[in-house]
Amino acid sequence: MAKRKQGLGWIEWLRGWMYVIYEMLFQRITASHLHNPLELPPLSDLTCIVTGSTSGIGREIARQLAEAGAHVVMAVRNPKAAHELINQWSASWHGLPLNIEVMQLDLLSLDSVVTFANAWNARLAPLHVLINNAGIFSIGEPQKFSKDGFEEHMQVNHLAPALLSILLLPSLIRGSPSRIINVNSVMHYVGFVDTEDMNAVTGKRKYSSLLGYTSSKLAQVMFSSVLHKRLPVEAGVNVLCVSPGIVHTNVARDLPRIVQAAYHLIPYFIFSAQEGSRSALFSATDPQVPEYCELLKADEWPVCAFISQDCRPTNPSEEAHSVETSFEVWEKTLEMIGLPSDAVERLIEGKEVKCRYGTQND
Repeated sequence: MAKRKQGLGWIEWLRGWMYVIYEMLFQRITASHLHNPLELPPLSDLTCIVTGSTSGIGREIARQLAEAGAHVVMAVRNPKAAHELINQWSASWHGLPLNIEVMQLDLLSLDSVVTFANAWNARLAPLHVLINNAGIFSIGEPQKFSKDGFEEHMQVNHLAPALLSILLLPSLIRGSPSRIINVNSVMHYVGFVDTEDMNAVTGKRKYSSLLGYTSSKLAQVMFSSVLHKRLPVEAGVNVLCVSPGIVHTNVARDLPRIVQAAYHLIPYFIFSAQEGSRSALFSATDPQVPEYCELLKADEWPVCAFISQDCRPTNPSEEAHSVETSFEVWEKTLEMIGLPSDAVERLIEGKEVKCRYGTQND
């Protein structure tokens, strides 16, 4: 029996870091053809849910979608902060009234995810775009676990968005053609997922916040690739991961000291939140995106669509192409988030699916 891979080989690791550094140094050049802000078409017939939309990239995404006429749902942990933002935006906006609402969602609680999805699905309204933007990177901090018992990076960056995406499938199918956009990171290139140790507790690999973050981002790409394959073309739901580039947001303060030093030395290279929002906005609105996703599906390509910070398709990491590991990540994730292995197929058929979390279980 082949020996299980325990981590990235040093050549893969080196190649991954070279990719991250290249992105940091040249992103402004490769994205120089893009307008800032990105020009959006009128979106008055679009309903979008954006998680983590009170700061950074998420705030820009929500504001720009709303100004283009979309019905935006800010899915946030702090509704008060979201309402204050809406008041600010409305006061400085001179077009039609912004169509934004706020719903509470705490990704550190899988119960909260189920409650949110049930509340949205109960409206029987179409959902056209789900943007899983919220993420954490708690650099230098000791390992922390959610009340659900999962390592916090893995839960917020991967498990909770995975659960949300699957539970909202009935609404996304209603809004078809629709899209699930996962705001990922170039840092997934240095990630490795051990499916037997998703919580990084066995001590096989020394925990660091960098390990927690990069493995959660790679897990997200792998899970998205399998979800993309599981959704038949007729369902009309496409799954994409996007890289916002290296962006100056709250996450930046958590980077390793050496990278932080680079941040201060070369602010020219780092994107603002507005520049970082472009790849997600492009993926959410460009009419050619569904065709591209369907093309990948028809070619049985091993990974889902991955859109780079310059709004062009790119390839996720070599590790992300491991079909075997991706299926292991898929199965393990469903088990962790309390869904049956046939959850996607059942929801596509219009059947009910029971989740281990949430108020629906007595």
